[in-house]
Amino acid sequence: MDAFSLGIGMGMGGIRLLTIAKVSLTIGVFHIVMPLIGIALGIFLTSYMGNVATYIGGLVLIILGLHMLWNGFFGKERNPVMKTTFWGVALFSFSVSIDALSVGFSFGLFRVNVFLAVLIFGVMGAVLAASGLLLGRRVGSWLGEYSEIFGALILVAFGLKFLL
Repeated sequence: MDAFSLGIGMGMGGIRLLTIAKVSLTIGVFHIVMPLIGIALGIFLTSYMGNVATYIGGLVLIILGLHMLWNGFFGKERNPVMKTTFWGVALFSFSVSIDALSVGFSFGLFRVNVFLAVLIFGVMGAVLAASGLLLGRRVGSWLGEYSEIFGALILVAFGLKFLL
């Protein structure tokens, strides 16, 4: 659901369909890889790393949101904030998927079919991200020039939610 909600915020800034596909697939991959990393790190680090991962994700979202706010108020060009570069997509996908690291820790505590669990987790992350980005894109066109500012406020709010 975080991928959906954050997708709405990013989609409001204006995003191309090809970028939606790239971001959604990357989020899906991150939603598979991050739980696997969490499982590999093991049960020992669950409480310590779970909080740190959440804080890092919150800070990244706040930074992205503040960058969008800056562009919304002071940016001369009206280009979408979501850059199609590898690093731009990877950073956003990482920030959306970092809480999946702690999911991996919990997978290590229970007997689950890890392959099936992370596959479903990844597919659902990608589908929800695409849905949110498409919805945000639609709503953003209704809001016009203020859409980037509304999207930025959503990202900052979620970042604060992760930190508090």
